[in-house]
Amino acid sequence: MKSKKGIVIAVVLFAAFMFGAFFLYSRLADGYDPNNMVETESGELKGEEAGNEAAQEYQPVIAPDFTVYDIDGNAVNLSDFYGKPLIINFWASWCGPCQMEMPEFQSAYEEYGDEINFVIVDMTDGQRETVEKASSFIAENGYTFPVYYDTDMDAAAKYAVYTLPATYFADSEGYLVAHAKSALTAEMMAQGIGMIYSE
Repeated sequence: MKSKKGIVIAVVLFAAFMFGAFFLYSRLADGYDPNNMVETESGELKGEEAGNEAAQEYQPVIAPDFTVYDIDGNAVNLSDFYGKPLIINFWASWCGPCQMEMPEFQSAYEEYGDEINFVIVDMTDGQRETVEKASSFIAENGYTFPVYYDTDMDAAAKYAVYTLPATYFADSEGYLVAHAKSALTAEMMAQGIGMIYSE
C-alpha cells in the first residue's frame, strides 16, 4: 500500500515539475524575438533588423533571476550582475560540445572581462556532475573565467535547460538579446558580443 502511495506522489510531483518547467519555458519563449536567436542550423546569430515588423513588435524580457553558488559555497544571484552586459553559459565537464567552446569563452573573457559579466553556470546535479569534477576540469585547462555551480538546479529550471551547452546574451539592463543552444564558434561569440556591447 505504501509503495503505491509513494508511486502516486512521485507521479504527481513529476507532473507538477514538468508543468512548471513548461510554463517557464513558454513564458521565456514568448518574450523572445525570433530574429534575435541563434540559427543553430546555419551557425549564425541574428539580431533585430531595422524596419522588420517582428522587430518593431518585439517586447524585451529581463533575464530571469536565479541563485547559484561560487566555489566557496557562497550564494550568487544573476541580478547581482545587472548593470553590465551579460553572457550566461550553461555547461558540464562531461559535455563534449561544452569542452569545445570553452576556449572561446576564455578568449572572450580575457578581452572583455572588465566590460562584460561572464556567468558560466555548471549544471551540478551531484551525480554525473559534481563541484569537484567541474572545478578540476576548469583548473586542468587553465580557464580563468568565473564559474558558478547550479547545485539546486535553480538556474536550469528558470531557463528550461535540457540540452548543453546553452548560452544567453543580455544587455547592460539585463534584457535578453539572443541565445544559442549549440557550441559557439569564435564568429558566433563575436557576433553575440557585438549585440550587447559596443566600445
